[in-house]
Amino acid sequence: MNLTLARRPNPYTGSPLDRAVQRRDDRSWIAAALAAPGSLFLPLWQAKNLIRDSDPHTPTAVFLSAAIASQLCAPDGSGPFSWAFLGLLEERALFAVDLGSADPAGLLPGLPGHFIDLRTVPGLLPESEAALLAHARGLLHWRSRSRCCGVCGTACLPAAAGNVMRCPSCGTEHFPRTDPAVIMLVTDGSRALLGHSHRFPRAAMYSTLAGFVEPGESLEEAVAREVGEETSVRVGRVQYHSSQPWPFPGSIMLGFYAEALTTDIVLQTEELRDARWFTRAEIAAHESLGFSLPRLDSIARRLIEDWMENG
Repeated sequence: MNLTLARRPNPYTGSPLDRAVQRRDDRSWIAAALAAPGSLFLPLWQAKNLIRDSDPHTPTAVFLSAAIASQLCAPDGSGPFSWAFLGLLEERALFAVDLGSADPAGLLPGLPGHFIDLRTVPGLLPESEAALLAHARGLLHWRSRSRCCGVCGTACLPAAAGNVMRCPSCGTEHFPRTDPAVIMLVTDGSRALLGHSHRFPRAAMYSTLAGFVEPGESLEEAVAREVGEETSVRVGRVQYHSSQPWPFPGSIMLGFYAEALTTDIVLQTEELRDARWFTRAEIAAHESLGFSLPRLDSIARRLIEDWMENG
């Protein structure tokens, strides 16, 4: 297996943010930043980001000013809207605020854009903005799923400027959860193994195999286990490619290439509807052959494209 390196950054990476972790517990500083005229806010509504889409080919993120958004963020976290300090963007405090189920037009009249699923604008947003929006989406999704203590069941309170949830009863601190998942392109030299999952939104899409890392398991072991479970193909050498935050809702995708030791496929039909070996020529001609590749903003697509270019 030839060394195949990442040829360009993955979408949702390359954030320009200084996370300013040391500021999170400085309540006076956070309160002042919430009201500061120069502070910026990224709103979310029903897990959707606010995008300015006057030109559908060049969408951009909408950053609200403190004059518009700070009214939604009670400094002690007691208000109806969840918010979190993300960090410093060119020395300006950046916050994310979740509008929950409220009507965004009523809360923020005259919004200069629309709330849309971040995945609907793959590759169109500026890379730095895509990373910031992904950060906001992932953190606030965790907040929405961490309202009660997993130890004793008591309602938690936000701490560390929304980056921690603390139980007032047993004192347990709950930190943002990121689930590690391996995603791998298995090759036998001239062909790549792609599968079609029951979960894929497109009926004809074939993509790399993937799965979550289990407790007590190395990343390389997870790659071999998942490939074996889903297709019965055994793999040998595993080579790291790159990683990608995937806030849909809260994973870190760890990308690999894996060398096939066997090529016979026996499907685990609960996971996959189909799996096949594809040559580079077949992948290049996927549209004419009637199948599609993974979305442009995915590390799966980057694994395939880099393998294609390395041939």
